Amino acid sequence: MTKTEEPAEKTCALTYQCRLPLSTRTISHLAGLLRRHLKVIRSRWRILPPGRIAVIVLAVLRHDQRLADMAGGNDVSESTVRRWRDELITLLAAQAPRLDRALKKVARQGGEVVLIDGTLIRTQRRTGKADRRNYSGEHRSHGLHFLALTDENGRLIWISAARHGSTHDNIAARHDHILAHLRAAGLGALADLGFRGLDNDVLDPVILTGFHASRTHV
Repeated sequence: MTKTEEPAEKTCALTYQCRLPLSTRTISHLAGLLRRHLKVIRSRWRILPPGRIAVIVLAVLRHDQRLADMAGGNDVSESTVRRWRDELITLLAAQAPRLDRALKKVARQGGEVVLIDGTLIRTQRRTGKADRRNYSGEHRSHGLHFLALTDENGRLIWISAARHGSTHDNIAARHDHILAHLRAAGLGALADLGFRGLDNDVLDPVILTGFHASRTHV
């Protein structure tokens, strides 16, 4: 038997186009962040223009495209695409409002309550035992858990950092000190049954949830 490193058949690199369902406003916003960042660090040169970099990073994040595939299709290295991705994620994260400031802003505008809910952003299943923590038994799917706060009209005012998909709503809320921040801002919150037990103050509750019907309580 002769050992060979040659491929079984002749192969060639192919590229294809893929539709990115995002607005030009989103791309322009991300490109603008990168331009300002490059100006601050006095590094105005990139192998591709900021707008093109923004599209590549959004394609990676939106479609979960492999870094190596995006690199090959744009004639750059995989490490370059990884650096762009991490750089733009950091720039976007820096724009996220702090929880206490977001709640105080709602209070200043005359708001009285906010809506709180946990959600699972589905992701592909990864290999390895570490991915088991990303499995949500409630949704029977792999993903990442987020807490979101909206105003009375449903407009998003704050979203938490990503956590493992198996995270319970109450555990995430306690970790982010949601109850303490609501009391400090003088606001109440409406939540679903997943947040039962988070606020045990019977006389002056801040978080109101529903309840399970029973034979004695309907």
